[in-house]
Amino acid sequence: MSPATMPVSQSGAAPTMLQTSGLVKRFGGLLATDHVSIDVVQGEIHALIGPNGAGKTTLISLLSGEQHPDAGEITLAGSGVTRLGVADRARAGLGRSYQITQVLMEFTALDNVLVGVLSRSRETGAWQPLRSVSSHVEAAGLYLEQVGLGRSADVPVAEMAHGERRQLELAMAMSLEPKVLLLDEPLAGVSKAESETIVELLAGLKARYPMLLVEHDMDAVFTLADRISVLVYGKVIATGSPQAIRADAAVRAAYLGDE
Repeated sequence: MSPATMPVSQSGAAPTMLQTSGLVKRFGGLLATDHVSIDVVQGEIHALIGPNGAGKTTLISLLSGEQHPDAGEITLAGSGVTRLGVADRARAGLGRSYQITQVLMEFTALDNVLVGVLSRSRETGAWQPLRSVSSHVEAAGLYLEQVGLGRSADVPVAEMAHGERRQLELAMAMSLEPKVLLLDEPLAGVSKAESETIVELLAGLKARYPMLLVEHDMDAVFTLADRISVLVYGKVIATGSPQAIRADAAVRAAYLGDE
């Protein structure tokens, strides 16, 4: 899809890359996702925050294709993906990181990223060695450079620090060349120094990869986010700039308190 035909956000300022319209998910009598409508536009980080039990995990599962909504639609870069599964959504351009790091511990950093590079390539057979195509190795190395792990290419993941594994997981998501990144608590379990590194990294990547960020670290959220949506009991109660969200009385009462 060319830039001229990309869907445009309501403001007309940037293409809408990910959009949900009236998403509903029920578990028996529980309405876990209550007609959720949000969007992510090109060049922004849109953060999703809310208390435990607000429905964030369910919404992420709906977006990633792990679950399917009872009602509503999901659009990725102008194409409907509501009925696609996880693998097909990844091929359509949805990249994801997980709350619990998903890396191959027995592989090196480079080989982890190569798995992603090869998964979108038709040049290499399934039984060929990971490093058999030099152009793929070069591409994987570039993704590692972009997340600050260029010197760690041959380090086994088992020997890497937790924060470095978080950076590696981001490189793996980027290796799929996604249209949108869905980041599920990328700062979970990291130290303050590691958090600062990842925040700086994400800020530098948003021009290339629009992101939906789910995160409990409010300092990071208010540093990174261009817009924030607040989810409470499965319903979006507010969407706006960080300044507007901080000042919203309903948001403060439901979640932020005296933050």
